[in-house]
Amino acid sequence: MNEPIFIIYYITAGLGIGFLAGLVGVGGGGMAVPIFAFLFSLQGIADTEVVHLALGTSMASMIVTTLGSMRAHYKKENVDSTMVVKMLSGVLVGTFCATFVASYLQGVYLAGFFSVFMLYVAYKMFLNTENEYNPNPHGAIGNITVGSVIGSVSALVSISGAGLIIPYLVQQNFEVKRAIGTSAAIGFPIALSGSLGYMLNGWENTDWNNLVLGYIYLPAM
Repeated sequence: MNEPIFIIYYITAGLGIGFLAGLVGVGGGGMAVPIFAFLFSLQGIADTEVVHLALGTSMASMIVTTLGSMRAHYKKENVDSTMVVKMLSGVLVGTFCATFVASYLQGVYLAGFFSVFMLYVAYKMFLNTENEYNPNPHGAIGNITVGSVIGSVSALVSISGAGLIIPYLVQQNFEVKRAIGTSAAIGFPIALSGSLGYMLNGWENTDWNNLVLGYIYLPAM
């Protein structure tokens, strides 16, 4: 499973994903999942496990990048810590619970949900739809609820949630720069909670010889 040529493939894929993510200004999860799934299939991993492993590995690979992004935005004072705290409990619970649900879904359904979500993101990007400002921003319960929904979706498609968090914060009357920074601070706990969830909920698939930890394939990170 751990042939040297695949390590080269993963390094090349990582460089390409990082470059494209920086070029278009989005996270790499949407690109990493299909690439991981393709490479895992080439390695002979069972079709029933490919999508789960791709989602978990992609989520785990975002831990370092989201941590770096969060620190950078904190240094620039672009983070609204109050909003982070308000959304945090919902985000953590939603993300972790969604990995539990994902572990019981067949790969074909997860792949279908991923595809539909990516089409939605493309629609929003290319039509450049604007968010209307909300004259009555959500209170604590509203932020927790939205956080749980964002966390759930993020876990099911393995993203840091920026594409959902930023429009929501802008709608809550945040400046775009501050919305981006706050989103970065929320992205790290999403990656952390999602990785833990995919590891624990896929624990029966752990294979130390091939460096598989739950639904996380360590060499691909």
